[in-house]
Amino acid sequence: MFKRIAITALLVVLAAALAAAPASALPARHGAVVFSMVSTEVSAGKGEADTGATDAAKERGGLYAARQGRLNQLTENPGDSQPDFSSDGRTIVFSRAGDVYSVRADGSGERMLTSGPEVDERPIFSPNGKIVVFERRSAPAAARDLYTVRSTGGAPHALTTTAADEHEASFSDDGCMIAFVRSVGEASGGTADDVYSIRPAGIRLRRLTHTAGTDEFAPHYFGEENVVFSRGQSGEGPDAYADVYTMRENGSHLKALVHGAGSAFVEDVASKGHAVLFRRDRGLWVKPIGAGRAHKLTELPDGSKTNAVFSSDGRGVAAFIAEEEAESLSAIDVAHGRATNLVEGFDPSEGGSGTSIGPVITWQPVRR
Repeated sequence: MFKRIAITALLVVLAAALAAAPASALPARHGAVVFSMVSTEVSAGKGEADTGATDAAKERGGLYAARQGRLNQLTENPGDSQPDFSSDGRTIVFSRAGDVYSVRADGSGERMLTSGPEVDERPIFSPNGKIVVFERRSAPAAARDLYTVRSTGGAPHALTTTAADEHEASFSDDGCMIAFVRSVGEASGGTADDVYSIRPAGIRLRRLTHTAGTDEFAPHYFGEENVVFSRGQSGEGPDAYADVYTMRENGSHLKALVHGAGSAFVEDVASKGHAVLFRRDRGLWVKPIGAGRAHKLTELPDGSKTNAVFSSDGRGVAAFIAEEEAESLSAIDVAHGRATNLVEGFDPSEGGSGTSIGPVITWQPVRR
């Protein structure tokens, strides 16, 4: 777990960053970047019988939207996280305490989509906005299955119900297919990861990769018939490595897109499929899918972790970056590499008060 950022430091730096942000770094054509943020305040109190002081922690937070130098709070439950926008930019789906909810982009019209003892997480909208795919666990430590639910609520429908761990779902542009990762436990420990596809109705399950001793993960459709993904060793440890590959939606025509010196991990694909965003060495990079060279958007701190997404027109990137004692969220202009800090702070002490930013972020699509 990353150390929490001190509240006062975050507010000071946030105000300065937003005030100093150049207008060109976050152009008006872009929608809001939505993320979760939780502030924890620890206050000393008296223990029982006044024998000593005890600390009482109070959490505040929810989903926030950053746009054009403004920060708006959309929900007020600190358990809200993992947001995803509908393709029309009007609705956000998110997780709260093991259930899936939706809310309008202005924070109104909150709706509960799933309920029950299961743990439901990582919801994503279909391109037409009619259904939501999410990961369900029977218990907090159990393997995940993929389910769908209508965006208006109703009974969930199982896409996969196996002993394997199924996750990282991604829709094709036309919404007719879902790619995902199936992780199967190995006798020697760890898992073997492969990419599968299935229709939203739960039919036509197909295995797309069949490599022994090599993982395929982080699949993203580009267009209706192609998939870009990472291939190597999945995970967060020092043994993880990857190159970037593409293939047809049936698993054929496998091609290396980014390979060679330094690992390359897929982060996102531009909505029209013309470019891939990936993490390599200590940087975020963008490369055209097909001919064209990759160029580096920004340097990443050594040992940091990141999650980054394209804006709907592919001209911007929102990047969450977490170091040992700091977390930040920024927007980056793809053409020029100019960055605007949306939220940033540092942990100057070992105290319990601070603010934590959620790693899952989403950028509001904007209709042209």
